Amino acid sequence: MSSKVSGWSVAFVACAVVVATGLSGHAATAEPAPTQQQLADLIAEGLKDPAAKPIVGTGSACTSGSGAGSGNGSGDCLGGSGSSSGSSGGYASDTVGFGPHQTSGLAAFGYGLLNPEAAPAGANDWNCKPTERNPEPVVLLHGTWSNAYLNFAYMAQPLHDAGHCVFTLNYGQAGLVDGGGVGSALPSVNATGYIEESAAQIANFVDRVLVATGASKVNLVGHSQGGTVGRQYLKFNGGAEKVQQMITLGATNHGTTLLGIAALGRAINNMGIDILGFQEIFIGHAGIQQTVGSDFINRLNAGGDTMPGVDYTVVGSRWDQVSTPYDQTFLTAGPGATVRNVTLQDGCEQDLSGHITMVYSPRVLSIVLNAFDPEQTPALACTFQPWLLSGV
Repeated sequence: MSSKVSGWSVAFVACAVVVATGLSGHAATAEPAPTQQQLADLIAEGLKDPAAKPIVGTGSACTSGSGAGSGNGSGDCLGGSGSSSGSSGGYASDTVGFGPHQTSGLAAFGYGLLNPEAAPAGANDWNCKPTERNPEPVVLLHGTWSNAYLNFAYMAQPLHDAGHCVFTLNYGQAGLVDGGGVGSALPSVNATGYIEESAAQIANFVDRVLVATGASKVNLVGHSQGGTVGRQYLKFNGGAEKVQQMITLGATNHGTTLLGIAALGRAINNMGIDILGFQEIFIGHAGIQQTVGSDFINRLNAGGDTMPGVDYTVVGSRWDQVSTPYDQTFLTAGPGATVRNVTLQDGCEQDLSGHITMVYSPRVLSIVLNAFDPEQTPALACTFQPWLLSGV
């Protein structure tokens, strides 16, 4: 998810908390406020207020594919329990042209806003052929409310220079009427549509990469939703047979409490008030699907976090302000898979990179390069990185 969460969403959730507290008959000072982790645990266990009334839909049941779905509150909606508005839909698009290599996230944001279809330097050379040393092409998957250039303007060129064939796309493009949320009106905003549909778009793109390069497998690097949609592709779209390594950066692998806001929203929904359906109008289908305890997150992790035959590297930052608690991003290895969970600050406390800025961290880049080729990149970089303003 992106850090551009609407202040209105916070206000609406706060108001709903007050309303829900009054309806449930509990005084505001009766008990201390739960911590983010307690809320996450509560929702993850599926606990609900025993006195809660069932959520009642206000429209037709949602459907997958290209069908319409306006039923806020329908438990069968792709958006999760009690939250889905707008029709399903969305598409992916190829990049057009190339933007400059950037070391500053702020500069990349400005360029990406004005050139939302640009590829990051070093990516999308469709004549690139993998080498014996680097046999798998690298596919980069951006996060929610972002685009390929904004997320990977720093990382793509060094990956290319290290001998990798690098590819990326803009996926999950859904307009307001398709449930992409108000932010989808901006040309630079992608990854707002249903994650299931985005995974199918990524499946098509990976197949194109395999045909163009002649490779048998790819490596995936996903930031935020990019990691989560990558795992959806592995589990439900045949991706496990076509992926050697999956690297996630600040991914919402087990859902996010969004500093407690999302967890409170889910708890309110469980008490019979469809606050998430209302928030979805602002942040889009994918934003709601990534909240802790959503039907999507539950399905994604049912039966285990990993797929056999895939090697996972998972990077989380203690300073992540979006994917919270940050260790919710970590995975547990199942049969036939390996997992390396990395806390960014372990061994480098001066790297304060947050959710967006981690993709501009030299240390994160070195972790990715090390995962692909530890002999070529044996040591991890460690430089001071500020929390909000990235750049080297």
